[in-house]
Amino acid sequence: MNFRLYIRLLIIGILSLISLSAYSSNEKDIIYNAYINNDMGVWKKTIDNMNAQKNKTTEREFELLNYEYGYIGFCIGAKKKEEASLYIARGENRINKLMKTKQNLALTHAYKAAFYGFQIGMNKVKAPFLGPKSIDEAKKSIELDKNNHFGYMQYGNIEYYMPTFFGGSKEKALEYYLRSKTIMDKKNLQQDWIYLNLITLIANTYQELNEWNNANAYYKLALKLAPGFKWV
Repeated sequence: MNFRLYIRLLIIGILSLISLSAYSSNEKDIIYNAYINNDMGVWKKTIDNMNAQKNKTTEREFELLNYEYGYIGFCIGAKKKEEASLYIARGENRINKLMKTKQNLALTHAYKAAFYGFQIGMNKVKAPFLGPKSIDEAKKSIELDKNNHFGYMQYGNIEYYMPTFFGGSKEKALEYYLRSKTIMDKKNLQQDWIYLNLITLIANTYQELNEWNNANAYYKLALKLAPGFKWV
C-alpha cells in the first residue's frame, strides 16, 4: 500500500473514532437532560435517530438499548401501550442481536429480564408465565458478573413489582437497589440517567416502607445531583 494512502486512511480512521466518541458523549448528555427535564419528545427523537444509523458497533447498540429501556418504561407508565409495543419489539430484536455477539452477556441477560418485565407491565395476565423467565434472566446476569449493577437493579424491580402473594418484597427490592448503588458509586459515574433513576427508586421504596427520613434523604440527594429534577 502507498505510504501516503496508508497515513491518510489511518488519520480518517482516528478522526472517525473521535467523532463517534464525541457523538456518543453528546447523546448521553441529551438523554440525561431530557430525563431530568421530563422532555420525552427529545428522548424519543434521539433514540429514533440512533436507530436509523447504519453499521452500529456493539457498544453503540448497548447504548441505544439503554435509552430504549428508559423510553419504554415511560411509555408504559404513561399508558402509551401502542407506542410501548413498538419499542419493546425493537428492543427485543436488539437484545437477540446482542446475545449472538456474546459480548457482555451479563448486561444482555439483565436487559432480557427487564423486557420480560415490560411485557408483564403491558399485560398482567402474562405474569405467571413471564415472571419466572424474568427472574431466571436476572439470576444469569448476576451469576455472570457479580458487579453488574444493572442486574441487581432488575432484581430489585422484580421484587418491587411482584405481588406479595407471589413472593414479592419491597424490603428485598431495597436490598438489591442499594447493592446496585454501591456498585455504581465505585464507578464514579457522571450525569448518568440510570444512576439518578436508581436514587429515585430507592427513595420511592423507602417511602413505600414508611421510612420517611430515608426517603427524604434520597429525594434530597436526587435534587442535589440534578437541581430542578422534574421526577421528584
